[in-house]
Amino acid sequence: MQRMNMAEVAPEVYKGWVAAEIAIINGPLDATVRHLVKLRVSQLNGCLYCIDMHTDEARKAGETDLRLAHLTAWWESAQFTDTEKAALDYAEAATRLDRHGVTDEVWAAVEKHFTEGERAGLVAVTAQINMWNRLGVPLHMEPLHH
Repeated sequence: MQRMNMAEVAPEVYKGWVAAEIAIINGPLDATVRHLVKLRVSQLNGCLYCIDMHTDEARKAGETDLRLAHLTAWWESAQFTDTEKAALDYAEAATRLDRHGVTDEVWAAVEKHFTEGERAGLVAVTAQINMWNRLGVPLHMEPLHH
């Protein structure tokens, strides 16, 4: 059972988060990369609500079942482009944030494959989905598909 509905309890804060989400969606980062990052980070964080939502969104945007199935081991899959792999590598490093943070090697791959604006979008979408996951998991948000 969901513990709290942030949109109802803290509407001004929630509206700010939604405004940031809209800005990210309208930014220069490719929608496919955005969907992959949201889903992979949600998998890492164990946020079922977000996994459910972003799987649906990715499918509606044309993502294939094969790529969705391979996402949990994307680094071994030939289904993803070098650009997508650079984004996923960054997203995983920024989500896990071990003592090394995001290495220079990971960041160099991001710089190679993305413009400055796209890099900003990647940083923003990764931070944003981590924030959403940190609402979904502790608040026991229930997925649409039970």
